[in-house]
Amino acid sequence: MIDGTVAIVGRPNVGKSTIFNRIVGERRSIVEDTPGVTRDRIYAKGEWLTKEFRLIDTGGIQMDDQPFRSEIEMQVEIAIEEADVIIFVVNGRDGVTNDDMYISRMLQRSNKPVVLAVNKIDDTVMKDNIYEFYSLGIGDPIAVSGAHGIGIGDILDECINNFPEKREKEYEGMIRFAIIGQPNVGKSSLTNAILNQERVIVSTIEGTTRDAIDTPFKREGREYVVIDTAGIRKKGKVYESVEKYSVLRAMSAIERADVILMVIDGEKGIRVQDKHVAGLAHEAGKGVIIVYNKWDTVEKDTNKMNEITNQIRKEFVYLDYAPVAFVSALNKSRIHTLFPLIDEVYDECTKRIDTSIINEVVLDAQMMTPPPTHNGKRLRIYYASQVSAAPPTFVLFVNDPELLHFSYRRYIENKLREAFGFTGTPIHIIVRKKV
Repeated sequence: MIDGTVAIVGRPNVGKSTIFNRIVGERRSIVEDTPGVTRDRIYAKGEWLTKEFRLIDTGGIQMDDQPFRSEIEMQVEIAIEEADVIIFVVNGRDGVTNDDMYISRMLQRSNKPVVLAVNKIDDTVMKDNIYEFYSLGIGDPIAVSGAHGIGIGDILDECINNFPEKREKEYEGMIRFAIIGQPNVGKSSLTNAILNQERVIVSTIEGTTRDAIDTPFKREGREYVVIDTAGIRKKGKVYESVEKYSVLRAMSAIERADVILMVIDGEKGIRVQDKHVAGLAHEAGKGVIIVYNKWDTVEKDTNKMNEITNQIRKEFVYLDYAPVAFVSALNKSRIHTLFPLIDEVYDECTKRIDTSIINEVVLDAQMMTPPPTHNGKRLRIYYASQVSAAPPTFVLFVNDPELLHFSYRRYIENKLREAFGFTGTPIHIIVRKKV
């Protein structure tokens, strides 16, 4: 569960990406000793003292004319808007610059908690350099060295201290489903069709919806919450990549939902970004329904639905468990087919199976197709148990975890699906050595 969102901002070449990589623990951002190398925001998950958070890296801001200045500023403004806490990185060797002052005023206007990280303090003799940064009016500066990992724990302590208080699970007892997809695929129109009332602004301009909108409602005695994810509203010349921004909005909605409606534009067909956004839902272990929207605009014959379903299966191999629905949000046609699927996927995702029955299935699977040998050794699965739901997660106790090949893991997963269904939900398998 994500506890907060942290954005790293600052002028070029102060070491933002180095600090980002240090926090994440891997080289996810490009690091180069040239100002302005990072031009796109990059997202990753971080963890500190049992707290999980989303980390956003940003391009550097300068007052002077520079390539991509407008684009970078727009990206940073979006990152600041999304963040619960902002790490403002400055260069302790350069002292306070006009660009630092410019950024500090931008951050003060945001009214967000800001952690001031004075980077490149690689030696204790340089520690006194931090004091002049009090003039930025941001708060107490913290000496750090992204290159050596010094002070990173201190800035993370400050970040998690400023995370919003954890709320009780929203909408307890209700089925929460999020509508995700690229801008202009018809997410808001689908929300309106589901609610049967104009509760969300609908426009043909890509990215009209600015914020995720939660709408609780009741249908045939069952309670739901529909989460309409957002794009970005066009404001003059917005150079920010709408696709990248929609990913961040989708991530937030996915985390709060039980079931994901992944919407594809029937007019434009399957696009690369569709696969990326759908992958977020799969990786999060959520129930997924693929919704092929604008079905009314597709030239149809008796086999068209099967053709498109086969194409979806080919393009979304990792979502072979997800049912496919064909709808027209604009005409409100076939909307009624969604609710049986939402109910089924939710029930399957939260289903629990008795341990004795699971072991019967796993034992039968081994007898029907014994595991292959590897270096003269054969895998033996002694015992299996479901340890959690949403998504269904199983632990296999074996003689040697290294002997469980991917293909045999997939075979066991397929046998579990044959026996228990699990329509619309990924299955997680954890392997443990029997002691």
